[in-house]
Amino acid sequence: MSEPIASYLIVSLPEATDSEEWLKSNLNGGLSPVFKFKLDDFQIGTLDSLVQESEDLAKLDQQLGGSVSKIVDILSSVDPASSKSGGSSNSANLVLGKPACNYVERFSWNSSKYRLDRPIKQLVGVIANEAIALDNDVRTAYSSYQTAKSNYLAADRKKNGDLSIKSLHDIVKPEHFVLNSEHLSTVLIAVPKTLNSDFKSSYETLTEFVIPRSATVVATDNEYTLYAVTLFTKYQQEFINASREHKWHPRTDFTYSEEVLNEMRKEFDLTRATESKVRNDLLRLAKTAYSDIFSAWFHIKAIRIYVESVLRYGLPPSFECSLIKFDKTTGKNIGKAKKDLIEKYGYFGGQAFDKKGDGSNLHEFASLVDTDYEPFVLYEVEII
Repeated sequence: MSEPIASYLIVSLPEATDSEEWLKSNLNGGLSPVFKFKLDDFQIGTLDSLVQESEDLAKLDQQLGGSVSKIVDILSSVDPASSKSGGSSNSANLVLGKPACNYVERFSWNSSKYRLDRPIKQLVGVIANEAIALDNDVRTAYSSYQTAKSNYLAADRKKNGDLSIKSLHDIVKPEHFVLNSEHLSTVLIAVPKTLNSDFKSSYETLTEFVIPRSATVVATDNEYTLYAVTLFTKYQQEFINASREHKWHPRTDFTYSEEVLNEMRKEFDLTRATESKVRNDLLRLAKTAYSDIFSAWFHIKAIRIYVESVLRYGLPPSFECSLIKFDKTTGKNIGKAKKDLIEKYGYFGGQAFDKKGDGSNLHEFASLVDTDYEPFVLYEVEII
């Protein structure tokens, strides 16, 4: 799992609190930068509909955040050389051409793409459909890459493994085989070097009609000697079975054929080229998807904060939203910052707030907004 680059608290409070100045001066000893998180005015339906939209937004917020994390993990696993700090890389984490943290700290609604004259439910649908489709594309591409990589590794094992498993197309020659014979066959046996003496003393009597002194050394490596043995075709399977009992390794996967050999020579290069192409396609798609899904995620988050704030503080909308940054040096203070915020603004206590300060009957909606209920709108976000 990738480590976060930075963590943020996003807090929405009624405008009358003058919260921004207090956050900058007092929260975390003034060490945590505070940014204004601009919220546009959205087309609000009924308060009842906002409660349902709040539940849907919470699920979608979590889903898109998970998609972003998954893409970062994919980028780190596919291109580990570009990863820094436990899988996070500034070069990979670009959102619309900006580092992710810069995008968050300067977030503004993309009104040209997501028109604000649309109802909230319609906006959410458009944003969600685009992001989920991209997420599915990345998952499909990653699955294709894993298949291509598996094929390449299998071909690589054949090319570079020991003589019991490796491809033999660059090793065998026609003279190692009895070809075009109606009655005779040649069997290839990879014999562990520790069992060479056993093989030489017993292979001729392993079955009937093994051609005496027919075993010839085809190749050797650090672990095995590859022999070619000629015998009558009728006893070939019996000879193979008996070889396995002696813990030798018959290469039954290999049949001499010029056509097959040519295909095997092409296999490694083809799987390597396919793996490289699919990998590059995946990296391009994942980086694009990271940017677009991250942007969609924060547009959904902006709507969610707006909806929650209306449900908490009432109508007309009158609240301000701040983004508080905690980097690696100050991240451990995020829990204390939450406590300080609750100590300072806990008097809202879940009751709606208006400019007169006398509350309203919206507190019944506020209690439905979040499972982890806070006395004001507060979210923690990790950027990876």
